[in-house]
Amino acid sequence: MRLRIYVCLMAATFMGAAVSGQTKPPAAKPAVSPGKTSPGAGPVIVVETEKGTFEFETYPNEAPKTVAHIIELVKKRFYNGQRVHRVVPGFVMQFGDQQTRDMTKEKMWGRVAGEPIGAAEFSKLRTHVKGAVGMAHNGNASAADTQFYVTLSDVPRLDGQYVVFGKVISGMEVVLKIQYADRIVRVTVRGEA
Repeated sequence: MRLRIYVCLMAATFMGAAVSGQTKPPAAKPAVSPGKTSPGAGPVIVVETEKGTFEFETYPNEAPKTVAHIIELVKKRFYNGQRVHRVVPGFVMQFGDQQTRDMTKEKMWGRVAGEPIGAAEFSKLRTHVKGAVGMAHNGNASAADTQFYVTLSDVPRLDGQYVVFGKVISGMEVVLKIQYADRIVRVTVRGEA
């Protein structure tokens, strides 16, 4: 008798949970584990900011000239000490203008061009999903130079107009906290000082 009551209670508990929606579906696994790169990804760039650190993988198969250009700048310590010169909530966070080290030049931040990459390496594989890293430009994608951005949400309207050369793989919560004029402490290629 006790066994029958126990079994009935267990069945009622299970049925009640199922009816009330308390059963949880299996959690969706992220496409890439934090800090791990996706298939086909190249070097990982580590961006240390005053708000914390984030990392993004690069796509040398789809954007070889762009990735090589950015890695060369990183190795020259070009981005160290710069400030974020553009943050549009729900859209992008952008940096890469060397003038941002000088607060007296704030009105010119984001307006001075550097050495252009000379190629617009668009890819249908790499789109403007949340965390995409792309090259900023003033109307000509092949004239993109040193400034890049991270998308703060999915922005498909940018596809085919701006080159995506990477994606954040860890620290997206840091990217979302960054504000205008926050400092980029140091940018490195993972595994290199």
